[in-house]
Amino acid sequence: MTTIERPKIVSEAFGDPANPPLLLIMGAMASMLWWPQALCRKLADADLFVIRYDNRDTGCSTKYPPGEPPYTFDDMADDAMRVLDDHGVGKAHVVGMSMGGMIAQLVALKHPSRVASLIVISSSPLGIDTSQLPQTSDAYIKHSAEGAKVDWSNRGQVVDFIVKDAQAIASTVHPFDEAQMRAFVEHDYDRSGGLLSATNHFMLRGGDAWKGRVHEMTASLLVIHGTADPIFPVEHGEALAEAVAGAKILRITGGGHELHPDDWTVMVAAIVDHTQAN
Repeated sequence: MTTIERPKIVSEAFGDPANPPLLLIMGAMASMLWWPQALCRKLADADLFVIRYDNRDTGCSTKYPPGEPPYTFDDMADDAMRVLDDHGVGKAHVVGMSMGGMIAQLVALKHPSRVASLIVISSSPLGIDTSQLPQTSDAYIKHSAEGAKVDWSNRGQVVDFIVKDAQAIASTVHPFDEAQMRAFVEHDYDRSGGLLSATNHFMLRGGDAWKGRVHEMTASLLVIHGTADPIFPVEHGEALAEAVAGAKILRITGGGHELHPDDWTVMVAAIVDHTQAN
C-alpha cells in the first residue's frame, strides 16, 4: 500500500475575518497570483473576507513529478475545504474560474453544507455533454498546439508562451498590456520555481460520481462569462446557468477568458450583490 503525504496548500487572505468569507479557486496551471491582489483588495473593501490559494502543482503548494499526478479533481475539491479549515471558516461563498470553476462546482456538489453560494467564471458545466455547444476557437487551438513545442523547463520559452497565451485569450474590447503581462508571468514563474509540474493539470481525472448531476446543486449560482471567450464560448456558461435552478448569468460584452481590470467594477458589483443575497 502506497501512502501519499498530505500536500501543502499555500493560501493568503485579505480583509476582516469577521466578514463573509469568499474563497477563490483558480484554473489550470495558474497560481493564486492570477487572482490579482488589487482585485482581491477590491472584494475585501466590499466587506468580504477574501481567501486565495495555490492549487497543487502551482505556486508554493506541493508539486509532483510531471506526467502522472497522484491526485484527482475530487482531491482538489477537498483541498478547497482544507483551505477553509486553515482559516477557521465553516462556510464560504465559493468563486471558481475556468478549471477552478469546475472544481468549484464539484465543491458545491460534494460539500454543500460548506458553500453559502457559488460563482463560476469562464467555465463549463461539470459532467454534462457539451459536444453540441460551440467549441474552443480554431485560432486558440492552433496557438495551444504550439505548447507541445515548448521546453517547460526553459524559463524564456515558458514565459514567452504564457504571454502569448494570455494575449490569445484576452478581451476583444480592452487593450492588452504585453509588458505588464510579461513582468507578471516572470514573477509567477519565479515564485513557482517553474511551471513544469503545473502541466499535470491537463492529465487530471475524477468527478465521475457527479456526472450528469449538476442540476442537483443546491447552492445559489451566479455565472460570469465573457461573450468573446475563445476557450469556453459563452454558450458553456449559459448551459451551466440553465442546468441549475434559479441560476443567474452576467455576460461580459467582449470579455475573454481573463479577469481584465476594466471589467472588475461590474464583476465585483455582481459578486457582492450575489453574496449579500445569499
